[in-house]
Amino acid sequence: APKKAKRRAAEGSSNVFSMFDQTKIQEFKDFTVIDQNRDGIIDKEDLRDTFAAMGRLNVKNEELDAMIKEASGPINFTVFLTMFGEKLKGADPEDVIMGAFKVLDPDGKGSIKKQFLEELLTTQCDRFTPEEIKNMWSAFPPDVGGNVDYKNICYVITHGEDKAN
Repeated sequence: APKKAKRRAAEGSSNVFSMFDQTKIQEFKDFTVIDQNRDGIIDKEDLRDTFAAMGRLNVKNEELDAMIKEASGPINFTVFLTMFGEKLKGADPEDVIMGAFKVLDPDGKGSIKKQFLEELLTTQCDRFTPEEIKNMWSAFPPDVGGNVDYKNICYVITHGEDKAN
């Protein structure tokens, strides 16, 4: 019985790694960016420190607890990969996200005016906070004409990095 349990555990972890190519796994090794205290486990304080490093202070304990509770146990690298893979399964494909942006771009220019997009994001549905807007423009700065390249935003949402990189 112990041999079967070991084999099952090994198979479980290898399935996690088969969900991603080696390049993605290497990117995820930046796990240490979140594991602020470098103990191999992401805990509540690591999350708080990560949010602070991103400029988001005063994160509520309840929010951090909810994040930690998403895992079935301590969040080591393998658990982190599994959780990330599960989250990605729920992400819309690039063409769906692109289609949503194209509705806002009837001329098919591949860009949307910053002012228009910001107005939508701050007044509709899940409204962006001023801090979220600031972070978005920091990550996706508009060009000198005030246009936002939504194709790049779609790419980053679905691939996790800028096309230029």
